Amino acid sequence: MTRRAAPPLQLSLQFADASHRAALPRHRVARCLRAAMQRPAQFAVRIVGAEEGRALNRDYRGQDHATNVLTFDYEHAPVVVADLVLCAPVVAAEAAAQGLALEDHYAHLLVHGALHAQGHDHEVEAQALAMEARESEILQGLGLADPYRRR
Repeated sequence: MTRRAAPPLQLSLQFADASHRAALPRHRVARCLRAAMQRPAQFAVRIVGAEEGRALNRDYRGQDHATNVLTFDYEHAPVVVADLVLCAPVVAAEAAAQGLALEDHYAHLLVHGALHAQGHDHEVEAQALAMEARESEILQGLGLADPYRRR
């Protein structure tokens, strides 16, 4: 079986909250995004603190709390163009609560956000199941555990 070449990726990695910089080396972030991509992409990945995460979630989604990842997708084709905003304190709390390595939880959220940037969603059950299956496949391909495996 031949392995398909990863689509080209332009990546801007920004740390407004640098507390997890060591957990997110550029090559690891790029590997996660490339694994999820089906076409060329331009991503800005920004790691933020709770205040910025809360403000963005409130202003763009109408929810007054910080969330783990927000995807702002601008173009789906021919090149995917999107910003992924990950809230460091939320990601850390979720990883700890789920007994996950911080790096592995970030990998999951990067894949999740990249799929959103390509038009995947989880608003209805059928979409959620399809998206979860794709995330599981990608993460297992990266050598990580299936995040949806029922314990």
